[in-house]
Amino acid sequence: MDNKKSDNELCRQVRSLLEKDKNLRGYALNADVIEGEVQLQGIVDTLSEKEWAEKLVRQVPGVKGVSNAISISTDGGIRNEDVTREVQEELDIDPDVDLRHIGAESVGGNGTVVLKGRTDDPAEIEAARAAASKARGVTKVISQVELTDLTDEEPGLEDIFHSQVNNDEEK
Repeated sequence: MDNKKSDNELCRQVRSLLEKDKNLRGYALNADVIEGEVQLQGIVDTLSEKEWAEKLVRQVPGVKGVSNAISISTDGGIRNEDVTREVQEELDIDPDVDLRHIGAESVGGNGTVVLKGRTDDPAEIEAARAAASKARGVTKVISQVELTDLTDEEPGLEDIFHSQVNNDEEK
């Protein structure tokens, strides 16, 4: 056999990898291979698990590409408010995300989450994206976070005082 693996051999390797992975083995994911292109099918609970399956398969020598048709299930209906709350919880427990910088909102009722805010750290944006993808009901994460210098934008005591006084007067 030359360097190119047969589709059958590649398919066995990919299926075995999915069955043995501790994060994915309980999902009974399926894979087919046609001319080195892997087609993934099945159902997982979160976007991060769907993305993980694709990342794992792409690392297999001989895989030319991956078509990821894995679905995300939410065991019943989930409202935008619920998705937003779960994403906020994931952001809150992530030590690399500062909620004063980045927040999230679920839009459209289809599991799409939009990250908003400002930060001076690209790694914080990626951490927020990864955290949001762990929340139940999330099918897509869009970042609208601005990458900017925050050193001049931290509010001082006087700014905080004036904003509280203005809020009190508006009530």
